[in-house]
Amino acid sequence: MKIIHLANHAQNVGNGIVNMMVDLACMQARAGHDVTVASAGGGHEALLAREGVRHVLLAQSPRPSRLPAMAAGFNRLIAEIDPDVVHAHMITGALIARFSSLRRRFVLVTTVHNEFQKSAPLMRVGDRVVAVSEAVAVAMARRGIPRARLGVIGNGTIGTPRLAHTPVPDEPRLAHPCVVTVAGMYERKGIGDLLHAFALLRKRVPDAVLYLVGDGPDRAAMEALAQQLGVAEHAHFTGFVADPRGYLAQADVFTLPSHTESGALVLCEARETGRAIVGTRVGGIPEMLDDGEAGLLVPPANPVELAEALGMLLTDRVARAMLMARSRRNCERFNVQRVSDDYLSVYERALASRQPRRFATVATAGLATPEIAVPDAISQKTTW
Repeated sequence: MKIIHLANHAQNVGNGIVNMMVDLACMQARAGHDVTVASAGGGHEALLAREGVRHVLLAQSPRPSRLPAMAAGFNRLIAEIDPDVVHAHMITGALIARFSSLRRRFVLVTTVHNEFQKSAPLMRVGDRVVAVSEAVAVAMARRGIPRARLGVIGNGTIGTPRLAHTPVPDEPRLAHPCVVTVAGMYERKGIGDLLHAFALLRKRVPDAVLYLVGDGPDRAAMEALAQQLGVAEHAHFTGFVADPRGYLAQADVFTLPSHTESGALVLCEARETGRAIVGTRVGGIPEMLDDGEAGLLVPPANPVELAEALGMLLTDRVARAMLMARSRRNCERFNVQRVSDDYLSVYERALASRQPRRFATVATAGLATPEIAVPDAISQKTTW
């Protein structure tokens, strides 16, 4: 099968959309498919080349002035490769793929990674639209994406090719007891709530330390907030860390206190390392924590309850050990091989509806057709 993945860039900056796309492209290449990633580049090209994935420079920008050049570049790529599937991971690529080629032979698959974006419903242009969690699928159905073209494939990072050629870095020396988060420094990630909760936590656990691993546009504001709350000496902003395994492995408690979250890859990583986890009950977080079985869930934007949960786990070793054990259970579904298999099944079903094609039927390719998880709220009208 000839597959093209579209994204704005391929930078190694902790962007979950890019990381998921890179994993998927590499796994599909390992399975013997002809895979191309078209983006503005930025860091993952060497990895893609090692894994047998071709990378092509294709700038993708929402600026209207760039549309003619983007369309021309995309059409040249299509003419050269004649793909079976174009898989768009961001809105600009989805629109280019849908409207640049009026007589297209390929099927277009889109993935909704960030449901909170106002423009997310534009991903409906795909022949098949994949949501990364059931919560996202329900939200997208409510926002008008046809239910017959909408399904769910959860994210996963276990066995990621991104770390296959990377030695485990020297572990940082963390002070204990410690709370760790790995997140972009955005207000929507609940970083401000976490700092307020940490200030409360210090009253109960005076020697507690906080590590904030990540970077982003709100970092300076968050550092200023830490100063205002009097916790700057004990709240360590590390900046972006390409391989945060050392921080995860040493965390006494990992937390992701987001206000919005579709299907955070870091929760897969935290569960793989068996961390005690505290997350907020928003978006796809409850699904990724088995609805509270694999991690504590607290309301979003509630520093008091967040501090209570963190404090309980830091001071109660038995409760923390039990949650760590539960975190490791049922992690098979976070394997990148499962993610790749599920997407290939979606591609095959989409191709089967657009005969004649080189891979017109699932039977021709000899692939199984596993059930794709679909929310109860939309399953009655979902045909794939």
